[in-house]
Amino acid sequence: MNVAQERRQARKKRQIRVRRKVRGTADHPRLCIFRSAKHIYAQIIEDTTGKTLVAASSISKDVAGGLEFGGNVEAAKAVGAAIARKALEQNIKQVVFDRNGFLYHGRIKALADAARENGLAF
Repeated sequence: MNVAQERRQARKKRQIRVRRKVRGTADHPRLCIFRSAKHIYAQIIEDTTGKTLVAASSISKDVAGGLEFGGNVEAAKAVGAAIARKALEQNIKQVVFDRNGFLYHGRIKALADAARENGLAF
């Protein structure tokens, strides 16, 4: 097993461990983050029905227009602001944060901080 496979397995273990505790309800839906090397994605999910209520990413037209590259901290901040703005339009003020097995630093932290600054509460 190479290093990349071990890293993916460790992330999957963290993801399962966190997902046991983090559930999105109608009152507090789950803000789920995914990051790749080139982009970052965020969606707000209501787990009781399995529906995605709001989504934003660094490739969506409203966010990507002002970005030079979609896989850096600036892109994460833009996605965090966009997801918060869209959530508030849908009257979603409180969410449960799901970092999806990723460590809470860098882009994940930047997205969470930007969402908080724009009115979304965790």
